[in-house]
Amino acid sequence: MADHKYLTSPPKITTMPPGVPYIVGNEAAERFSYYGMNSILTIFMTKYLLDKMGHLSVMQPANAEAWYHTFVSALYFLPIFGAILADAVFGKFRVVFWLSIVYCGGHLTLALMGSPVAHAIEPRYLLAVGLLMIALGAGGIKPCVSTNVGDQFGASNKHLLTRVFNWFYFSINAGSAFSTLLIPWLLEPYQAAPDGFIAKMSPSIVGFLESPRLHSPDIAFGLPGVFMALATFIFWLGRKKFVHIPPVGLRTYGREIFNKETGKILLNILIPVPFIAIFWALWQQNFSSWILQAESMDRHLFGIEWLSSQIQTVNPIFILIMLPLFSYWLYPAVEKVVRLTPLRKIGAGLFVTAASFFLVAMIQTRIDAGERPGIIWQIWAFVILTAGETLVSPTHLEFSYTQGPIKLKSLVMCTYLFAVSLGNVFTAAVNFFIQNPDGT
Repeated sequence: MADHKYLTSPPKITTMPPGVPYIVGNEAAERFSYYGMNSILTIFMTKYLLDKMGHLSVMQPANAEAWYHTFVSALYFLPIFGAILADAVFGKFRVVFWLSIVYCGGHLTLALMGSPVAHAIEPRYLLAVGLLMIALGAGGIKPCVSTNVGDQFGASNKHLLTRVFNWFYFSINAGSAFSTLLIPWLLEPYQAAPDGFIAKMSPSIVGFLESPRLHSPDIAFGLPGVFMALATFIFWLGRKKFVHIPPVGLRTYGREIFNKETGKILLNILIPVPFIAIFWALWQQNFSSWILQAESMDRHLFGIEWLSSQIQTVNPIFILIMLPLFSYWLYPAVEKVVRLTPLRKIGAGLFVTAASFFLVAMIQTRIDAGERPGIIWQIWAFVILTAGETLVSPTHLEFSYTQGPIKLKSLVMCTYLFAVSLGNVFTAAVNFFIQNPDGT
């Protein structure tokens, strides 16, 4: 459909833009798909990966962590290409729509690892191709989606922007929380604790929950793909409701990037990146080494033996609690004593994050001594880690967004994402060089 049939500037209205529900719905479904896949990736590689003959061919933990962090580093590096294509060449809608289709293809490729196709193609090749497609799709759309929210608003209704960003952030964490509870259960066999309340249900319900047909890699990787297809469809449905800001062209875009003033701004934004990278190098391990640690812990809680990959659900739940708590109570209280600059918040967040890893190290010491600590200890570590995230991530995101020129918002957001990529490069490199007990 020709671009001239779309709105190219926000309408002069005082109400909510008509495209917003489609953006929020798209984000909730996309985040469900990503975090659902993300939550089971490390466990799949260390427990369920097969060769094409159908025999177990699992990775050593350090190797699986290296694969995982390499994938995440690529995903957070690729947004720079999505930003350039969106702002300079194709516009945000085309980039998000077409890369979402690539994203769906990545989920489909991962789901094929549990199908007869895996007998013809080595599952590790399918894993690598699937992750590459997801990195390209999810990474390419990242800088476009949040800035697309701002594109929908004009001067007459910009007072509603904060409310929409709250909905947007809520949709991210709601999708994440729901998927990290459900998808691990679809991968691993379900077992109710013998004395738990679920075990006391009717045998037919327990039998349904434990049915092998519900628990397999093709279903566990396939359902996130269904949600990504739904996200793409929701986004396409909103095409006539969205404001489509036209791309500025490569020549104009290049002039914007390579002038002296923009160079100073970008340099200023890049100053905190090494420190933020340290935070993300630590934080992302809750999807890899923390999951593997939970495998060696007593995970019985509330009458249920939780799966190790479900424990991370604590993070999005506490994010939803801590964000308003910090914004409306903690920050105003601290401001009465000392001025809270972005760098002070980030510095405090790094110390808090380090405290969570101190607790995780203590847990690991007990595991190495032959004990099985209760999972509640790792949950406390997640609560502390989430407090660190609340201090660091929104602060750096806001700092990056407010510093950049209007025409380069998508590109400027990439500096925030680049810090995540850099942190994962470091963690992946460390894990690639870890030697296994057998010397490999």
